Amino acid sequence: MTALILKELRGFLGSLIGHIVIVVFLLLTGLFLWVFPDNLLDKGYADLGPLFFIAPWVFLFLVPAVAMRSFSEERRTGTIEFLLTKPLTELQVVLAKYIAAVMLVLLALLPTLVYWWSLGELAMPKGNLDTGGIVGSYIGLFFLAASFTAIGIFASALTDSQIVAFLIAVFGCFFLYLGFDLVADFQAFGSLEGPIKSIGIQAHYLSMSRGVLDLRDALYFLGVIVIFLLLTRTALQSRTW
Repeated sequence: MTALILKELRGFLGSLIGHIVIVVFLLLTGLFLWVFPDNLLDKGYADLGPLFFIAPWVFLFLVPAVAMRSFSEERRTGTIEFLLTKPLTELQVVLAKYIAAVMLVLLALLPTLVYWWSLGELAMPKGNLDTGGIVGSYIGLFFLAASFTAIGIFASALTDSQIVAFLIAVFGCFFLYLGFDLVADFQAFGSLEGPIKSIGIQAHYLSMSRGVLDLRDALYFLGVIVIFLLLTRTALQSRTW
């Protein structure tokens, strides 16, 4: 399984898509934070909140771009059968590809720690930041990216077209992130607004972004990840039915 993870990582980093994901994520977040109007320097106070507002929308497209090739490429080239004949279960194959994709997304996220350091140096006095809120936001952002990756892996297992897998994953991520909030806004649901919103990712992500590390939020994200990984395994098993 470790060998498959390393193989997938080399495939990601050796391909153009891996480098594009890292560069585009850092470029977009950097521009919004430091260059575009209403940036951190214009605000006049040390707040890393804009990063955690922008990052989910960037991940909404970049994470599916990372995950779309996981199984679609294997199916297109016909190597999926060879992969499944190795001494690994379908779940181990899914986990290996999932872990490799998450590690690439994490690799794109790590350089943003420089923003945290830079903001701390600019703050008056130095280091005057809401450290608890920033740590919670990073944890929430990691869980968010891990959930999006699980959705992307599942979409990739459904088709041999990377473009179709990308579109399915973007739609799935968008609906799970914001769809339930939009549905809950309809007046017909009345008192059900809160419970409906709690089904979506955004409510739990925003909770963590406030620095509130609630076990219920962590369990929610882990539940989403497990469900989509099991669905991916089922999709692979269906090829032999």
